[in-house]
Amino acid sequence: MGIDVALAAATTVVAMAFGVSTHDRWLRRRTPHDLAWTISLAIFTVGAASLWWAEARGWSIISFRVFFLAGAVLNVPWLALGSVYLLAGREWGDRVRWWLVGLSGAAAGVVLTAPANAVEVSGHDLPKGSEIFDAAPRVFAAVGSGLSATVIFVGSLWSIQRLLRGRTPGTRASARRVAQPARLVGGNALIALGTLVLSGSGTLAGRLGEDRAFAVTLLVGVVVLFAGFLVSSVRRVERTAQQLADGVVG
Repeated sequence: MGIDVALAAATTVVAMAFGVSTHDRWLRRRTPHDLAWTISLAIFTVGAASLWWAEARGWSIISFRVFFLAGAVLNVPWLALGSVYLLAGREWGDRVRWWLVGLSGAAAGVVLTAPANAVEVSGHDLPKGSEIFDAAPRVFAAVGSGLSATVIFVGSLWSIQRLLRGRTPGTRASARRVAQPARLVGGNALIALGTLVLSGSGTLAGRLGEDRAFAVTLLVGVVVLFAGFLVSSVRRVERTAQQLADGVVG
């Protein structure tokens, strides 16, 4: 149990650091995809923190509702919204955003108020959504996580093949030439890999147990996603540092 607590704590810290990085970039650039990622990572941090709390103190119906809503329903769709902004442009991103705001509110209402089945939620074993909730919350989770993860994964692969062909990573509505396409290829590859890892808890559950599988995949997945973000941002960081250095010298 101590290992599971440590893994959940590490996931929370990494997600928070990732969110601070995207928020800082949004403050400097005011780009909508950075804001979408910041919202996603804030939600991810809440979900990881609820897992940390439950592993340390034991599950309750409240902590499970928060974990289910933040971790299984909301965070991946907001991350996918960032991909939509990057690849399809602001017009399409704004359209998806308004739908997502409405669906997020509906999902929160359903998950936080849905009747819990007659299964006691206690102890340190991760509860199963299929045992706690009826269909509606689980449908939101399936659509929110499954469809959104597909958008991120397919979008990353599509961006990679465009970059390898010497084209811009997005559509003409969001076209932008990149100075170092190899970095974006590497960053998108890491994002696709991180998405696969976050979807792989079921495969690991048989070997590690459900709690350990979720803790491991959440930590490894967010670390890989963070690495993809950093790889894609290295060029901007180097340019900013050079501008600061030039200012000091001047």
